[in-house]
Amino acid sequence: MLRPLRDQILRLSGFEVDSTLAWEEGMEMFWARQYDLVLIDVEGEQQIPQAEHLCSEIKTANPEQMVAFVCNWRVAVMTDCPDEILRTEFDPRRFVSGVMKMIE
Repeated sequence: MLRPLRDQILRLSGFEVDSTLAWEEGMEMFWARQYDLVLIDVEGEQQIPQAEHLCSEIKTANPEQMVAFVCNWRVAVMTDCPDEILRTEFDPRRFVSGVMKMIE
């Protein structure tokens, strides 16, 4: 539910955004185009294995690709795959600032 809002906030902040709900489609998008940053929204602890698998596939294909998980604090302490964790305690300015710091 927050994904479209986050996408719009990033667009309004000057970012080009591609977004999907499906892991498979996300990988197809990754293979089709080069990205400055890949954000993986991890909605709860049960999604960690899928998110880590996706992160691992991306990092194996391109070790230089920046990857961040968007997740809550609990998920953040349970994984170390991505380059960065962006917290979902939703503060739009903080979220955009975190994305900007990653791609500078």
